[in-house]
Amino acid sequence: MVDACKLLGVDVMTGHWEFTLGMERVKQIVDEEFKGRIDFVAQNVRTADFEDPVFKPYVMREINGVPCAIVGQAFPYTPIANPRYFVADWTFGIRDDQMQKVVDEARAKGAQVVVLLSHNGMDVDLKMASRVRGIDAILGGHTHDGMPVASIVANQGGKTLVTNAGSNGKFLGVMDFDVKGGKVVDYRYKLLPVFANMLPADREMDALITRVRAPYEQKLAQTLAVTEGTLYRRGNFNGTGDQLLLDALMDVQGAEIAFSPGFRWGTSLLAGQPITREWLMDMTATTYSYATVTEMTGETIKTVLEDVADNLFNPDPYYQQGGDMVRVGGLAYTCNPLGEMGKRIESMRLNGKPIEAGRRYKVAGWAPVAEEARSANLPPVWELVEKWLADRGGKVAARKPNLPTLTGALPNPGFAGA
Repeated sequence: MVDACKLLGVDVMTGHWEFTLGMERVKQIVDEEFKGRIDFVAQNVRTADFEDPVFKPYVMREINGVPCAIVGQAFPYTPIANPRYFVADWTFGIRDDQMQKVVDEARAKGAQVVVLLSHNGMDVDLKMASRVRGIDAILGGHTHDGMPVASIVANQGGKTLVTNAGSNGKFLGVMDFDVKGGKVVDYRYKLLPVFANMLPADREMDALITRVRAPYEQKLAQTLAVTEGTLYRRGNFNGTGDQLLLDALMDVQGAEIAFSPGFRWGTSLLAGQPITREWLMDMTATTYSYATVTEMTGETIKTVLEDVADNLFNPDPYYQQGGDMVRVGGLAYTCNPLGEMGKRIESMRLNGKPIEAGRRYKVAGWAPVAEEARSANLPPVWELVEKWLADRGGKVAARKPNLPTLTGALPNPGFAGA
């Protein structure tokens, strides 16, 4: 990881999925492997007992003769969106009051430019920019937005630029500042597309990747089936790649309904391409990818869907966790993204019949956040999906994603409806 980051030219970073390696491993990487090479900054991660900072909140860098502060903001909802036990001794949160103190301190130490590396997500970044003064630009992540222009947000101290540069190395965000008299007077921002297939491979990076992959290459490259339709993940409510996981979970575990997390990572396959073990791992590989099957009442199912919907569509960005809606297999429902909390999910039906609040249903899923799951001897989800693929006779028919019917939010080109 360290070698790859250095070859990419990474000097400073903040965190998100790294925390699912567990506190001990994260600290080992930061304190030992990153030492003197890469700065890991996160002003909003504190110890649960005394609220001491776990990581450096920011670093100072002189760039072209200009003193710059680079502040870190790790994913604030880590203990909620991911298993709490991975970070049991740490607290997270947005902490914009503390952010203001950090920015003021950096300015007092001579920073003429303050940049925030954020994993808040775009909407949260926009609100934070309106509340915290003194940040020149927020270079954000988490929601995978490729923003061709910077959003300019006014606040009590002036203005803050907010950008996101997409995901998966598809773009490179480049921000240039014109600094005069100790402050930013102008800027240039470009979102540069990375046409990876048209660029020659970097020899050092190619050698590193080859060496790291060598012990696993044969197993990863094994073809499990061939898809007859496009498999993708990124849809607000579902994708054909997620539908494949849902169908497999229901079929293998004999469940009536299935849930799959609204993860945004994962690559796409075109019709006729092989489904390799590497693609399956690309879609499912977390440190807690246990497959589950439980009984839930209709009331509980609605509560789960309402809770996720509120995390996504709450009108206050500080209550949004990013990501996409939990993917649902077997169950039909309507969703009003603009509805009130607890009233966004309606008309839940299974096989054409209304879901009964008191009836119990068999529900499959994976990636549980509950601590007891890790000691329950549950199979990893990829094992179940591999079994399902093996039963397809070498081919997987095109998947039709199970999408909710949207109400109250249309017409709106920003939402994908059924």
